Amino acid sequence: MKTRIVFMGSPEFAVPTLQALEENYSVVGVVTQPDRPAGRGRVFRSPEIKLLADQLALPVIQPRRVKEHNIITHIQNWEPDLIVVAAYGQILPSVLLDTPFYGCVNVHASLLPRWRGAAPIQAAILHGDSQTGITIMKMDVGMDTGPIINQFSTPILIDDTAATLSKRLAKLGAEVLLDTLPNYLSGALKPKTQDESLVTMAPLLSKSDGELDFTCSALELERKVRAFNPWPSAFMIWKKQPLKILKATSRLTDSYFKPGTQTIVQGFPAVQTSAGLLILEEVQPAGKKRLSGNIFLLGAKDWEIE
Repeated sequence: MKTRIVFMGSPEFAVPTLQALEENYSVVGVVTQPDRPAGRGRVFRSPEIKLLADQLALPVIQPRRVKEHNIITHIQNWEPDLIVVAAYGQILPSVLLDTPFYGCVNVHASLLPRWRGAAPIQAAILHGDSQTGITIMKMDVGMDTGPIINQFSTPILIDDTAATLSKRLAKLGAEVLLDTLPNYLSGALKPKTQDESLVTMAPLLSKSDGELDFTCSALELERKVRAFNPWPSAFMIWKKQPLKILKATSRLTDSYFKPGTQTIVQGFPAVQTSAGLLILEEVQPAGKKRLSGNIFLLGAKDWEIE
């Protein structure tokens, strides 16, 4: 008899994991976040996992709070042997962690204990890490504090954004989970306690976190642009409106102006930082489409004057 699994996840990152589980195990239920308004029209959209669960004809619930008694009972009635979590977005109560015989296993997008928390992919790029990876962890009541079952590392490429890295890690997460589960379920693979002395945190991001501080170095800001693409998106204030910076490169220079000074480099807008220039290769003015930096300058004749 195949192991009975309840899957909990929400965004696109979780999709490969659910697909892999459905092909190899008995997925008896799916828990995901509620539909929420998105985009300019604020039209309600379903999480990617809800769409996939419907496509696979899997039972699915979308509770606002997984801690509610009736939701816990609903999950328990599915009689899972194991709960697998991938970017679900809520803390699980202890009663739910203790429900399956094999406990709850999390597919986490970092090499724990580095980057515990809600934004590990962004944090790894932002802090200039050379590598990241996937951790398969047995969950406990803490925030990514449970013992490690398995890990697999992968390099962070020089041009990686949160979007490109997330896509690779999503696929890797599904592969590592499938490699891990047989030995975990058989008892051959024993979880190991995390080293608390190595802990770093990756807290939840907000839109305001994306504002660029030009007293930082150009290299730091280039990493921030990549880390916050596609969300929350890096931006600067231009003409009293946010100007999204979608792609940028740093350049060391002998010239020095006050941080925040706007200039032009080889036909592209640039901003002086505390160390080097940040060249804006792709931008998006408020309420407009994304533009190459050189095209943006055609309508921003006063860029240098400001």
